[in-house]
Amino acid sequence: MANGARNHLLLYLNLGYALLIVYASLYPLTGWRDSGLDPLDFVTAAWPRYFTGFDLATNILAYLPFGVLCAATLRTRLAPPAACLFAAALGAGLSFALELTQNYLPNRVPSNLDFACNATGALLGAFAGVGWGRHIFSERHHAIWRNHVMTHAPGADLGVMLMAAWLMTQLSPDILPLGTGDLRQMLDLPPVQPFAPDRFSHVETTIGASGLLAAGLICHLLLHRRGRLLTLLLLTLALMIKALAHALIAGPAAALSWLTPGTSSGLAIGLALWFGASFLAAPSRRAMAALALLFATVMVNVAPENPYLHNAAQLWQSGQFLNFNGLTRLICSLWPFLALPWLMIYRPENKHARHF
Repeated sequence: MANGARNHLLLYLNLGYALLIVYASLYPLTGWRDSGLDPLDFVTAAWPRYFTGFDLATNILAYLPFGVLCAATLRTRLAPPAACLFAAALGAGLSFALELTQNYLPNRVPSNLDFACNATGALLGAFAGVGWGRHIFSERHHAIWRNHVMTHAPGADLGVMLMAAWLMTQLSPDILPLGTGDLRQMLDLPPVQPFAPDRFSHVETTIGASGLLAAGLICHLLLHRRGRLLTLLLLTLALMIKALAHALIAGPAAALSWLTPGTSSGLAIGLALWFGASFLAAPSRRAMAALALLFATVMVNVAPENPYLHNAAQLWQSGQFLNFNGLTRLICSLWPFLALPWLMIYRPENKHARHF
């Protein structure tokens, strides 16, 4: 495996993660104004009187992957100490720039404690990236992954990033399970039809089935060995993430509140459809994935507003969950419209999956 493929993957990961940090830190990106205060006042201000361990851990963990990725990338050209320091400085510089920018957003408050935690996370990540990143993202491991698990088709690395983004959409409790592409949130449009419990159950079923079918087929298209097994593991991980998000927002008792009879039926139907479609040739799977994704996206946009999900959204938009809400909402809204063009240009190996 050439160095170029590995470097491209690291570059995609670096840029993608940096953009996610920028968006999460500046969400909701509206109401820009000049408060008239010195933007650097937050540096010498007293630390906030009220903060939680969750806030501290979140700010540290948010920049940890950034430090790892930067250090792993820089390690290919710099000595370990220089790569570590440079990666930590990039993380601290990004955090400082975003804290400065938050001065001009009415819903955001720059904080020297946030900056200190972000810089600490970037430094810890840089240490890990220099020590382990070279091995995790090594040419040897990348070659093993590409040669023994993934297809060799151009665009496979972007497909992996799409599936990683899809997993992130499951963190948002205010969307229907496996439903993405709701443009009403972005465009502030009213519901197309009123909520009715009996009809809504059928909507949940169709969205769950088509969403699982699309995601399962996209994942399967990226794999040429153990495709069904690895896809099942990914789908299971997505459902676990969904349960974890609900548990964090509404408490452990609500971890499976999203698993309604309609959703359960949809998941079962989608799983059966995916398993049958997994035996088709790659071009047929690609076409079926695109159709399923289109259908799921249309259904999400015509579905009535669920009062339960609306209440979950109010919790998700408050307090320490503000950053996550902005980030996941953007990814949830845009994901199908990124996945569809990728499906149109992606040309997987034209053969049947032969390994479970």
